Amino acid sequence: MAASADGTMSWRELLDEARAQLGAAGLSEPSLEAKWLVQEASGLEGSEYPSGLDRLCTVRGVATFDALMARRLAGEPIQYVLGHWSFRSLDLMIDRRVLIPRPETESLVSVALDELSRQREGRPLVAADLGTGSGAIALSLAVETEDVHVVAVEASADALAVARANLVGIGTPAARVQLVHGSWFEPLAGNEGRFNVVASNPPYVATDDELPVSVRAWEPTEALLAGPDGLDAVRDILAQVPRWLAPGGAAVIELGAHQLQAASGLAVDAGLTDVAVFDDLAGLPRVLRARKP
Repeated sequence: MAASADGTMSWRELLDEARAQLGAAGLSEPSLEAKWLVQEASGLEGSEYPSGLDRLCTVRGVATFDALMARRLAGEPIQYVLGHWSFRSLDLMIDRRVLIPRPETESLVSVALDELSRQREGRPLVAADLGTGSGAIALSLAVETEDVHVVAVEASADALAVARANLVGIGTPAARVQLVHGSWFEPLAGNEGRFNVVASNPPYVATDDELPVSVRAWEPTEALLAGPDGLDAVRDILAQVPRWLAPGGAAVIELGAHQLQAASGLAVDAGLTDVAVFDDLAGLPRVLRARKP
């Protein structure tokens, strides 16, 4: 970036330069990304942002901006460059230790919330989030449902550290979230038959599937790939989940659109009923819901 560090360039001029560079790099939303990068470097937010653009850049602000821009132009996803990303009502801290929270998973949370509401009946609710990653699902359930206790399970100690940082940021609802280290149901021993909802966004990409470079090169492989057909993790979860659900409880799982038919069969084979598929925000089949009789 050709920006001056001597206080002679305004944030608006830096914004224009950023937009031009990002556009020249072939990025699809250069104006939006330029805005995000300027906001991150300048600290200008909300209503302060438009009027603050005419202020002169600080030396530290320019240095921060240049570092962020270099990372983005090197191909790092904008979410990791910024270090945080919105998910429903949350602003989550994220980095390469966890998957980037995506709108598809917001639809999973909506289905899980509906299932919790259906089972409320004046009793405490308990949910599990298997493979919590950044904590997006677990923390959303806790924030958006006042009477639910959520157990968030994560096999990666690195990812669990990110979820722990995000837990601190949600305030009072954090008291109703328990983070545990382990694989799928292993850390839940002693809680069989207790859960009203078991939610998961497990790995569901087939080993040989092609992924965008920005995904394969940057996001954690262990959170993406799940065997030749992408269903290894889902098979494991659905085979075990009836043991952990309360009567009438539901498994809510995110999958690829082409996997829902096979996964529905797995749910029936496991003894689950009321199997249904829900679309994501883009109108694609995305979420499997299956209930314990």
